[in-house]
Amino acid sequence: MNLYRLLVVVVCGLLGACSSDEPGTTIDASSVQLTEIPINGTTLNYMERGQGAPVLLVHGTLGDYRTWDGQIEALSRDHRVISYSRRYHYPNEWPPTASSFSAVIHAEDLAALIQRLDAGPVHLVGHSFGAFISLLVAREHPELVRSLTLAEPPVMSLVATTPEGEALVQELVATAIAPSAEAFQRGDVEEGVRTFADGTLGAGAYEDLDSEIRANMMQNARELEGATMDENLFPPFLCEDAGDVSVPTLLVHGELSLRILVLIQDMLEQCLPNQERAMIPAASHGSVYENPEAFNEVVLAFLARH
Repeated sequence: MNLYRLLVVVVCGLLGACSSDEPGTTIDASSVQLTEIPINGTTLNYMERGQGAPVLLVHGTLGDYRTWDGQIEALSRDHRVISYSRRYHYPNEWPPTASSFSAVIHAEDLAALIQRLDAGPVHLVGHSFGAFISLLVAREHPELVRSLTLAEPPVMSLVATTPEGEALVQELVATAIAPSAEAFQRGDVEEGVRTFADGTLGAGAYEDLDSEIRANMMQNARELEGATMDENLFPPFLCEDAGDVSVPTLLVHGELSLRILVLIQDMLEQCLPNQERAMIPAASHGSVYENPEAFNEVVLAFLARH
């Protein structure tokens, strides 16, 4: 597995398992009623709350339906909100024939889920890898999507050939990805996650996370291991592909996010024909939980316009 592919996987959702602890914005995940639904040969768990125009939330790599605990309450006041766990993610069972971890299979699952729930056209809100998946669905199934909110999708193919993008990739590889990859190769999954967190967020960052957050991340780490072995993990997505996505799109990035993730948003801003930008203050890649009130405010305003 080359380091570039590992970079894409871990950046796409390292902190997606986290939830907010801001008062008045979270839900109690232990009290949530989940529903199982068969999709494309597997079974997915989802929760649903509220009434109105449907909003479907798509989490990142080390996340699950709990990623959006800080959004459910606010968004469901005037919308039908659906948060699901993608295949390979808690609490879904691990498929005995698990072999493909490509964004394509997750996009096929998402499109099928929208159809099975009779939710289309839906407002898709995606974080990290989930944002990349949402982007694919909007391109392939525009009839299912009413709007897109993309919180830092790792569309590395947009920047990998630019001088700045190449340099940023190499920097992240050297400071975080290479040592993390070595830990995963040894089979030490927690050390791989810890090393990456410390390399991207600062020394000791992993240990500073709440113990529940770390536990959630580890519940979804197996999918990360599988994804690092999938050579077809990401389909090419270039500026001309983005030009085919005509639905209103909100591009969200954190004030403190890695430069490479902001650069991707800059490229998408140039390539998407119908887009808006929003910056979440005092937040990095995990803006959905680092500053949920600001994230919810910009998303709700965008949904009201579309």
